[in-house]
Amino acid sequence: MTRVRRGSTTREHHNNIIKTASGSVGAHSRLFRTANQQRAKAFFHVYKDRRIKKRQIRRLWITRINAAARRNGTNHSNFINYLYNNQIYLNRKALGQMAILDTEGFSALL
Repeated sequence: MTRVRRGSTTREHHNNIIKTASGSVGAHSRLFRTANQQRAKAFFHVYKDRRIKKRQIRRLWITRINAAARRNGTNHSNFINYLYNNQIYLNRKALGQMAILDTEGFSALL
């Protein structure tokens, strides 16, 4: 079996890693080993932050609903309970949009 020389594939692999880490600062965008570590760390944070984003958006909806509900003399918890007891099934995203864009319609729900 013939010997396989890996120089060109290694260089191509290293260049691809460095290219993906191009937004980093200093050696993290120039040296293969540090760029590889930085890329792994970035992938970890991106994965984690996609989940955190969902939590933060839901918190924003609830904050908007709570603010609008308090203007009408109740709070978020009692307002959601009232909606479910009266079989008005609107999700928090829709309610949050109503609280901002359609305050009269939101008040009519109460």
